[in-house]
Amino acid sequence: MILFLISFLAIYGGLHIFAFIRLRRIVQPGPCTVQLLIIWMSVMTVVPLLVRLAEQFGSEVTARLVAWPGYLWMGFIFIFTSTLLISDLARLCIRYLLLIFSIRVPEYISSRTIGKIVLIVALGESCYACYEASQIRSEHVVVTSSKLPSSTVRVRIVQVSDIHIGLLLQQKRLQRIVDKINAARPDILVSTGDLVDGKLNRNDAISELDPRAALLAAVPAPSGKFAVIGNHEVYAGLAQAIAFSQASGFTILRNQYCTLPNGITISGIDDKAVNPKLLDSPNTETALLNRIDSRSFNVFLKHRPDLVPESDGKFDIQLSGHVHGGQIFPFNYLVRFKHSIPCGMTTTQTGSHMYVSRGTGTWGPPMRLFAPPEITIIDIIPSTLHPTNRQNHSR
Repeated sequence: MILFLISFLAIYGGLHIFAFIRLRRIVQPGPCTVQLLIIWMSVMTVVPLLVRLAEQFGSEVTARLVAWPGYLWMGFIFIFTSTLLISDLARLCIRYLLLIFSIRVPEYISSRTIGKIVLIVALGESCYACYEASQIRSEHVVVTSSKLPSSTVRVRIVQVSDIHIGLLLQQKRLQRIVDKINAARPDILVSTGDLVDGKLNRNDAISELDPRAALLAAVPAPSGKFAVIGNHEVYAGLAQAIAFSQASGFTILRNQYCTLPNGITISGIDDKAVNPKLLDSPNTETALLNRIDSRSFNVFLKHRPDLVPESDGKFDIQLSGHVHGGQIFPFNYLVRFKHSIPCGMTTTQTGSHMYVSRGTGTWGPPMRLFAPPEITIIDIIPSTLHPTNRQNHSR
């Protein structure tokens, strides 16, 4: 925890120092404004930590009041610094190209003017990011399989991931997600982790009376609802997160599987944040998959989009999330350094499928830039009806 705090304050504090230096050059504020900006940025640097402390002490109102400006500012700082760095890189490339080709430009826009343009663009991007976070898309994928009974016309699975129910995602936003799920009319509803983020109650007692749990519990899914544990369930408090998921109607698969009458097996594994020493080994995952009848169509739920070589070919489709599609551009490129499998559908070397969701909610800033939230509709149909494998994507 100490290492995390040091790393967080160093990185996030460094972003603020960089942004402060550049803002001071761009705006050229007076002494009083500079002092206010220093105070504001200093407070904003530690706001995420203050929010968690307020949650732990049961002060939900205070936590929410601090979280909204703090996380909106976090999103703006990410966007502003990224836009500045992209602008600086573009200017550097243009300058060297002009030197290489001996092109002389008598007049050019001053760096301060460019900085003002970047600031305006970043403000516009931030406003759009708030809007995009509310625009939930439905991504549609069709998978054919010979493992389904020929009498089965279609099995529809709807995947949600990374909803992050907590301080900033409350009942109104959850209602829009539920409406989108209901419109898809799932046979099976699955959550691939991070359903919960933050304390939902002063104690771990969650019941069906919780209005947010009641919304999810009311979603019809004739063949069942299944969920796995993500890393944020651990951070929020595992006992409370499990209680909320169960009150929401989900069967939690903790290194377990369930075979359904329609020829589908749903299997799921805890995120390694639950027990890093135990789950950092592929043995736990492969041991689970080895117990499943290979004649059944296996839908494997795993929060992080990692492919264990020993597991490849032991599932028909793996559904994952965690990465949010980067959530705020250009973090989608940085995410690929850690998780190389892109969002969307991927076919493995053995012919298994992996679908990585961009996520349905947001972590931290209630913003998304060029990474819209999604629910995923996966239609599994017998290959006797559709002999050619195909994929469809629709908004």
